[in-house]
Amino acid sequence: MPVKIDPRLHKEKKPPWIRVKLPNTPVFWDTKGLIDDLSLVTVCEEAHCPNRWECWGQGTATFMIAGERCTRACGFCAVDTRRPLALEADEPDRVAEAVKRLKLNHVVITAVARDDLADGGACHFADTIRKVRDVNPDVVIEVLVPDFLGREDALWIVMEAQPRIFNHNIETVERLSDKVRSNSEYYRSLQVLRNARKFASELGYRCATKSGIMLGLGEKREEVLKAMDDLREHEVTVLTMGQYLRPSEKHLPVVEYISPDVFDDLGNIAKDKGFRHVASGPLVRSSYHAADFKPELDPLA
Repeated sequence: MPVKIDPRLHKEKKPPWIRVKLPNTPVFWDTKGLIDDLSLVTVCEEAHCPNRWECWGQGTATFMIAGERCTRACGFCAVDTRRPLALEADEPDRVAEAVKRLKLNHVVITAVARDDLADGGACHFADTIRKVRDVNPDVVIEVLVPDFLGREDALWIVMEAQPRIFNHNIETVERLSDKVRSNSEYYRSLQVLRNARKFASELGYRCATKSGIMLGLGEKREEVLKAMDDLREHEVTVLTMGQYLRPSEKHLPVVEYISPDVFDDLGNIAKDKGFRHVASGPLVRSSYHAADFKPELDPLA
């Protein structure tokens, strides 16, 4: 059952299932050294991901392009919010080099929201996808993108580069969306997901669509189930669900900690609703064990 937390407290006692494994393998330090050597940014660090020790210990990372400063100030996110710097023209090449050195078969590329740019950073996304494919034509490329303020021309640019998996998180249920997400709209995000699949079809290739929800922000069970239905209605086939963890006192408080049993139950419900792949658990994040999903096994992708 959920563990209720006093929302006035930040240093609340976490339940025993919220545990983070610290690095203890040479692969972790090798991965960290490579990222530092190529001057790359990872969402693992910027978003304070609880799984970065495990993922880096396995030689995987989620690359965050287009800078470390986001133009939005979402109530849940640890990424810095300031006026962004100019894009680095060689960043796509550096990400590709990292993919090559790490010998990745599956890479996740995400970015901060760049509402200051005319295309929202779409061309930078596309360049990075193409550079990565140049060094490894067989790599599965997954992108986790902002909503580009709903601009279909920007989304088209990304889809022209043919990512294999398109991820855009709705983050929370409809009722809490305005509170949790800055300058975003629940139904706009759903439309972005639907358009991604539509554009891929028009461009003549198959692409799986994926989204994620955080739990513990005060959502009700029936609202989570409705969010699942909304995603399925918009043809999303991959779903992640994880526990919201408060990055700092400046961010939204944790309202409750959801037990692993509840996550398991919701995961089973999601599968019954038709999601082809579901990752549901307290420490699950958008790109956690991303390579476990095999898009070739999804008939809709």
